[in-house]
Amino acid sequence: MSNWFGSSGRARHPAPRASLRVGFTLIEVLVALAIVSIALLAALRAAGQGTSNVDVLRSRLLAGWVAENVLAEQRARGDWLPLGIQRGAEQQGGIAFAWREEVIATPNARFRRVDIRVFVPPGETHQIGHLTGFLVDPPVVSP
Repeated sequence: MSNWFGSSGRARHPAPRASLRVGFTLIEVLVALAIVSIALLAALRAAGQGTSNVDVLRSRLLAGWVAENVLAEQRARGDWLPLGIQRGAEQQGGIAFAWREEVIATPNARFRRVDIRVFVPPGETHQIGHLTGFLVDPPVVSP
């Protein structure tokens, strides 16, 4: 019994056995899964919003092209547009757009200001494009 008693006469306790614990507890695994699932849901939501924003940006880009096409047609024909408002519709990239063109007088009688606004049909409630340009009265060429 000399192994169990030291010089002071008190009993010694055997050294505790090293823990053979390997791996994670069920609680630790569940907490880790909860954290990963929250992160994945946040990433999925961000990706979904990005996709939605791409559609909006595409529509705005196409609406800008519609406005540029309307103004380019006026310039190419050399039309001297009457003052007032004209409306029309055009399809661009497989999407239908409505446009409103307002011709306004300028201080110089040879110039006209043209404001073109592009909307998502039906109606003119949601404007997604706008362009302002100027037309010049073509000079009269004498024969």
